[in-house]
Amino acid sequence: MSRLRQLSLASRLLLASLLTLAIALPLAGAGLSHYFRTTATNAFDERLDALLNVVVAGLAWEPSQQRLVHERSLGDPRFEQALSGWYWQISDGGERVLTSRSLWDQRLPVRSHREVMIRDLAGPRGTPLRVIERDIRLAPLDGPLHVSVAVSRETLDAELARFTRLVTLFLVGLGLLLLATLALQVRWGLAPLRRIQADLQQVENGDAERLDARLSPELARLARAMNGVLDRDRRLMTHARHAAGNLAHALKTPVSVLTTLADGIEEPRRTRIRDELTRIDAAVRHHLARASAAGDAGLAPRVAAGEVLTPILAGLGRLAERRGITLSHDLPVGMRVRMEAQDLQELVGNLLDNALRWAEGRVEMRGGSDAEGSWLEVEDDGPGMDEAQRQAALSRGARLDEQRPGSGLGLAIVADLVKLNGGRLELARARLGGLAVRVWLPDRPFRPAEC
Repeated sequence: MSRLRQLSLASRLLLASLLTLAIALPLAGAGLSHYFRTTATNAFDERLDALLNVVVAGLAWEPSQQRLVHERSLGDPRFEQALSGWYWQISDGGERVLTSRSLWDQRLPVRSHREVMIRDLAGPRGTPLRVIERDIRLAPLDGPLHVSVAVSRETLDAELARFTRLVTLFLVGLGLLLLATLALQVRWGLAPLRRIQADLQQVENGDAERLDARLSPELARLARAMNGVLDRDRRLMTHARHAAGNLAHALKTPVSVLTTLADGIEEPRRTRIRDELTRIDAAVRHHLARASAAGDAGLAPRVAAGEVLTPILAGLGRLAERRGITLSHDLPVGMRVRMEAQDLQELVGNLLDNALRWAEGRVEMRGGSDAEGSWLEVEDDGPGMDEAQRQAALSRGARLDEQRPGSGLGLAIVADLVKLNGGRLELARARLGGLAVRVWLPDRPFRPAEC
């Protein structure tokens, strides 16, 4: 039952059509076969009745020889051919028996009956026969005479079998034709839904901003409603980013003022106040960074990594020079990442800032793309982390900024951004000797099912 619930709309419609055809066509075939069998058998029996009447009409009693004679031909040469399957017989139940030449030395079983009776029986050589028989009276005989006409059923059975084969082939062909027609109808009928699905996938992958509403009246309203939801979500995300930025600026000045005022307070209260202000500043920056990136990753466009990261790499390059650290980067030309430009700058800026804080003389950044997404890797030649520290840093619910004293919020913000965009974050031992941080971001966050 769970598998049936997971079927696509097209599969459900085709399955329903297949079940309907599987029930309707056999019933139609059975009805046609029954009708033809009844009609053909009745026609066959009417011919037997006509032959019986001819046999009865040609029957006579010859007084001079005191015997029965048959004076009329039935007009079919098969009654003259030995064991041809076409027979007639006249019997009084005793020694008087008159038969067609085709019956040769064989005899048909006698079953007395005043009315006409039709039945099937096995004749000479096991041939299936259709027999019509009745009792008649002929003067001057005292007892009744039993008249039988038997004809092989092989012709009738062959005709019935041929009709059954033709009906079966016809219904199978009709079923395949109807199924193909229904499949085309389902495909044509669901084409607008596939268009909506393709538009949604483009929106989710950042290749489009709205759905095409040029659809049938039923679906155009749905597309317009979804476009309204998308527009409202974008306005909310933009408002949230602006609100987070305004809040950051609003809090930055009071914290700076309090830090300056703390310089006029005597020790040890000054140190304690400055520590608390530092904690407040770190917590505010951490949560504001998360809030500013809390958009819908599924709606993020693909951005050119080189163009977006140019100002970040230039600014951090100058910072690295002042610290005596060599910062190198290698990003493929034309590399595109499915991520908001602001979030990508935030992610790379925090990775490089963290690496520059711990590096002794060198930081390297590389990037690339594969069939499923894009990856970025930052290495430094600092002290790095051992295996236990890396596992603890990546454990579920761990705060990366607390795994090592003084490491700041960089990795914590990176982890939030990667998780928001459906990617993966890996920590390893760098080739330079320090920490290697590898980020993988998927190219397509959603893979909708087929209609």
